Amino acid sequence: MNFDYTPKVKDMQARLLAFMDEHVYPQEHRYHEEVAANRAQGNAWVPTRVIEELKPKARSAGLWNLFLPHSPRAPEGLSNLEYAPLCEIMGRVHWAPEVFNCNAPDTGNMETLERYATEAHKRQWLDPLLRGEIRSAFLMTEPAVASSDATNIQCAIRRDGDHYVINGRKWWSSGVGDPRCAIFIVMGKTDEDAPRHSQQSMVLVPANTPGIKILRHLPIFGYDDAPHGHMEVLLENVRVPASNILLGEGRGFEIAQGRLGPGRIHHCMRSIGAAERALELMCKRLNERVAFGKPVSAQSVWHERIAESRCMIEQARLLTLKAAYMMDTVGNKVAKAEIAMIKVVAPNMAAKVIDWAIQAHGGGGMSDDFPLAYAYVWQRALRFADGPDEVHRASLAKLELAQQLARREEPEMPVTRGS
Repeated sequence: MNFDYTPKVKDMQARLLAFMDEHVYPQEHRYHEEVAANRAQGNAWVPTRVIEELKPKARSAGLWNLFLPHSPRAPEGLSNLEYAPLCEIMGRVHWAPEVFNCNAPDTGNMETLERYATEAHKRQWLDPLLRGEIRSAFLMTEPAVASSDATNIQCAIRRDGDHYVINGRKWWSSGVGDPRCAIFIVMGKTDEDAPRHSQQSMVLVPANTPGIKILRHLPIFGYDDAPHGHMEVLLENVRVPASNILLGEGRGFEIAQGRLGPGRIHHCMRSIGAAERALELMCKRLNERVAFGKPVSAQSVWHERIAESRCMIEQARLLTLKAAYMMDTVGNKVAKAEIAMIKVVAPNMAAKVIDWAIQAHGGGGMSDDFPLAYAYVWQRALRFADGPDEVHRASLAKLELAQQLARREEPEMPVTRGS
């Protein structure tokens, strides 16, 4: 495996770092001020002007739709391995990925549409998503069941002539709060009597379809994540054309595996960026502050934490690059163990590094004067997003046990002795 960045990627890294320095970091306070002002006026769900102003600049800089490989609609798209260091840089500021049209859940939804939608649906939904004109949402998790086991999902998708009728309740539907959210990808059951992993299907549901009701907003540890938002959504007798089904009935799990692999690794790439920035802020703060007669950075406990942070970040980055390399070369299915490993490792690593950075900042670390409190909350939330740690660990354990059993059952090679 060769993880060296190509000259093309190195050039894009330099351009992206320069863009962040010139346009993103200086606008962090403005972004939060805009959201706070909208919230104070009674509507937090208003797209920020700062992001909309930066999007054309990112596009003209050639830093647009970098996440989508092998698509004639997005010639800028990179391989997973090429995208990794760039996605990491975007992850240093939680809202930055949208500037480059590389934000979740739109990236996963665009990959889904590119792989599984009809040409007509690509023209209707994928093209405006790639242009950054609309937003999207993925409705899978449900409040009434343990959705970590997706076979539990109860949302009903029933055929009625030339339509499907959808009834169910979803929550943690990220992005629904944004008024630009125009299309939902909904997962539900089309056949309860089919084999366990063939009961589910995915269907495209325009956000303005009658019967859709947003019940409430779900904050994350008190953060509303406006103007993006995570919502609980009720679907009552929602009718969509039968042609809106993706791939056909019973293909939901197949689509989910194709969608969640890239989505998971993108989260991990961004987690590494968040951890890198936290380590930088930690070191800066420790060098600036004096306690008990000497710089805080001279205290030995911080030497341990800085060193451990660097070790953990490098380990997580290498594991992420390995997973990206395997996804590019042997496919998501073969790389499923590596994807599961990074999904456990990266958010836990980032949360630990950010936690230490918060400690280094004292009371300020818990405030919104620094980006650490929100970064910590989001890394904690990522231990649920796209599957909880426990599910990924269980999958890894099953794979490991099967491999070890297979090795034990392999016939021993006969020993030959020379004369």
